[in-house]
Amino acid sequence: MNTLFSALVILAFVTAGYRQWHWVAGPGKSPMELMTSAMVDSAAASVTLALGLIGVMALFLGLMKVAEKGGVLLMLARLIRPLMVRLFPDVPPDHPAMGAMIMNISANILGLGNAATPFGIRAMQELDRLNTCKGTATNAMALFLAINTTSITLLPTNVIALRASVHSLDPAAILPTTLLATLLSTVVAITSVKLLQRFFPIPGQNVTNQPHQSSTPPESTTTLEDAGPPYPIWVVLLALLGFLSIIPLTIFFGRTFSPWIIPGLMTTLLLFGIIRKIKVYEAFIEGAREGFEVATRIIPYLVAILVAVSMFRASSAMDALVTFIAPWTSPLGLPAEALPMALLRPLSGSGAYGLLASLMQDPHIGPDSYTGLLVSTIMGSSETTFYVLAVYFGAVGVSTMRHTLAAALLAEFAAVSGSVAACLWLFPHGLSSG
Repeated sequence: MNTLFSALVILAFVTAGYRQWHWVAGPGKSPMELMTSAMVDSAAASVTLALGLIGVMALFLGLMKVAEKGGVLLMLARLIRPLMVRLFPDVPPDHPAMGAMIMNISANILGLGNAATPFGIRAMQELDRLNTCKGTATNAMALFLAINTTSITLLPTNVIALRASVHSLDPAAILPTTLLATLLSTVVAITSVKLLQRFFPIPGQNVTNQPHQSSTPPESTTTLEDAGPPYPIWVVLLALLGFLSIIPLTIFFGRTFSPWIIPGLMTTLLLFGIIRKIKVYEAFIEGAREGFEVATRIIPYLVAILVAVSMFRASSAMDALVTFIAPWTSPLGLPAEALPMALLRPLSGSGAYGLLASLMQDPHIGPDSYTGLLVSTIMGSSETTFYVLAVYFGAVGVSTMRHTLAAALLAEFAAVSGSVAACLWLFPHGLSSG
């Protein structure tokens, strides 16, 4: 994180300094003045963002606590234990981290960004309990974050809503392209983490990933009661079939049921807690209190990374990078109009959303052209990597990321590549002609 933060700031300063040296005084602000304004504005905006997260995190961590006390997480852990145990061999199968990661990944699959963040932070807190080298990312943390930034997505609700607002012929047309792109990016994320972790060993530990049971757990480790054996294979297959059935339902009825997801999630978890005779109000308050504390703790990390990103954008370093790369990417299916989205998306979610909106409203592009479908797919299949790293690692005080950033960026590259391939395959001429 030190290298990333320093590189963004120094590159921005050098670029703005060069432009300032050649600037001819006029009615507008000078390059350095523009960058100064961007720094101050982004510092204020980062605090506002963190304060806005307080309510969302209190809500979903409160629901998480109800689910945990009611046994939902144990049931989920038993259901997908075979897969999760193989992906995360150093996390005990029945540890709370497993349940939190499952909830986070499930929320990301359904496109519930606001719900996924609190679950992800809870997962990082639980993974940190297993961390014997505080301040350094473990292999499980790196893998979880890489998957989190590129998770398989069935329903990119925000993008579909934006496309509908600008009168797209088919707002949900990006569902298959987003699914294909995220499938590729998730595979790349898992593969890259497993390969790179051998070259970034944790200080004082073996390079390879050993099951947690073979080592002595730290005193701070907390485990759930034994969840029992995994469910029979027919139950797992039935659940998998039910999950796969969501794909066609999402494609044909996604816009209809997407508004029901979050209210339905809250009502279902509370009813489940009542049936299990849990004091749902007390449990909710307990979890909400944790959400409040975490949201305030991440403010310094958000200020640091968002200020550095805003400097990079305001200095025109981003524009220079686009100008340099565009001649090579355009023949491959990534035109100059879409390239800023691919570069900006890992840096700024709000900036990427604003760019998407402007492209959708551009009469020369629009939502249903090849470029419009491509930027929509990129937006729906990738994540604000640097924001996620700042928030999740900031919540547990991790400053040494090891191979996490490299794996996440490789997965982001795979998401963009998959978006281009999927759009070239399904919509080479856009919706109007194809």
